[in-house]
Amino acid sequence: MRVLSVHNFYRMPGGEDQVCAAETALLRHHGHEVTAYTRDNQTIQGGSRLTAAAAAVWSRAVYRDVRRLCRAGRFDVCHVHNFFPLVSPSAYYAARRERVPVVQTLHNYRLLCPAATFFRGGKACESCLGKALPWPAVRHGCYRSDRLASGCVAAMIAVHRAAGTWRQAVDLYIALTEFARRKFIEGGLPEERIVVKPNFVYPDPGPGAGAGSYALFAGRLSPEKDVRTLIRAAARVGTRLRLKIAGEGPDRDHLTRMAEGLSHIEFLGRQPRERVLELMKDAAMLVAPSACFEGFGMVIAEAFAVGLPVVASRLGTMAEIVDDSRTGLLFRVGDSEDLAAKIEQLLADPGKRAAMRRQARAEFEAKYGAEVNYRRLGRIYQLAIERHRGSR
Repeated sequence: MRVLSVHNFYRMPGGEDQVCAAETALLRHHGHEVTAYTRDNQTIQGGSRLTAAAAAVWSRAVYRDVRRLCRAGRFDVCHVHNFFPLVSPSAYYAARRERVPVVQTLHNYRLLCPAATFFRGGKACESCLGKALPWPAVRHGCYRSDRLASGCVAAMIAVHRAAGTWRQAVDLYIALTEFARRKFIEGGLPEERIVVKPNFVYPDPGPGAGAGSYALFAGRLSPEKDVRTLIRAAARVGTRLRLKIAGEGPDRDHLTRMAEGLSHIEFLGRQPRERVLELMKDAAMLVAPSACFEGFGMVIAEAFAVGLPVVASRLGTMAEIVDDSRTGLLFRVGDSEDLAAKIEQLLADPGKRAAMRRQARAEFEAKYGAEVNYRRLGRIYQLAIERHRGSR
C-alpha cells in the first residue's frame, strides 16, 4: 500500500509527533511505501500573524504541494495526522481532487474547541461544543490566552463547518477512544465516518521490575495537567512517597514553589523518551492527574507497556483507558485527598501492585501493541478506500 502521511509538527515531546513517526516506521517495517509531507511550527516565528491565520483556514501552497504529490505518487490513501496551523484542511481537498481517499486521526479536539483541550478556568469546559461559531473561546481568549488568535482559530472551525468540510471532505476519521468518538459525534461530525483505534507504543520497551518504589509524573507542566493536585496529595502522604516529576512547562515555577520544603518531591526537568521509559520501569506507579479531556495519554500506554499501574483522574478518556482496580486506580478529578488515599492504597499493598503490573502489561499486549494496531490500521485504510469509491 502507498500512503501519503501529512502532519504539522508541534516539536513537543510525545503526542502526535511521536505517534505519527511510530506509525510511519511501523508501516515501512511491514513493507508499505510511506511518503511524509510535513510542516513545522517553528517556521511561524517572526512571520506575519495575519498570514499565519489565513493559512490556517486555507493554505494555497499546501494545496498545490499535496496535489502534485498525489499525482506523482499514485497513493492508495492520504492520512492526515495534524493540519493545524500550517497545513490546513486544504490538504483534504487536494487529495480528493486527485481521487485519493482521506483519513484523519483526531489527536485532539481542535475541530470542536479552539484550545483543543476542552479546558478553561481550571476545569473541563464544553462551552463551544456543537456551536457553529465557537464564540466563547474568542471571548475568553482560550487559544494561547489571546483573543485575536482565538478568533482566527474559531474562524477556521466555523468556515469549514459551514463549507461542509468536516462532513464531506474526509472519508474516515480515527478517534482514539470511545469517549472521544462520542464527543465528536456530539460536536457534529458524521457518526458513520468515525472509527476507534487507540495510539500504540512502538517499539515495545518491554516490562520493568518496579524496583524504584517511587511515583512518577511524566508530561507537560501546564494547568490542564493539574500537577498542583498531585503536589498537594504528595504533601498529604508525606515522606512515605517519593515523587519524581519529569517535564517542563508554564506551571513549573508555581509547582516548585508549592513543593518548597518537601524533600521527597524531585523535579527532573524535561527528559528524553528513553529516560522516561527507564523511570517508568522502576516506578511503583504513574500518576496522571489531568483536569482536561485528554485526547489519548501516550504516557498511559507507555506505562502499560512496561507493566506500570496508573493512578488517573476519573475523567474522559483516562476513565476509559484505566480499568479501576485492575490496571490502576481512579480518583475524583482535582481532589488531592482522594488522590492521596489512592496512592497510599497502592503503597500499602505490594501484592496488589504486582497483580496490577501483570494486568497492565496484558492490557498493552491486547490493545496498545504495534501488531494489533497495524492490523486495525490496515482495516481502516481499506474501509476508507471502499467508502471513497462509493462516494465517487
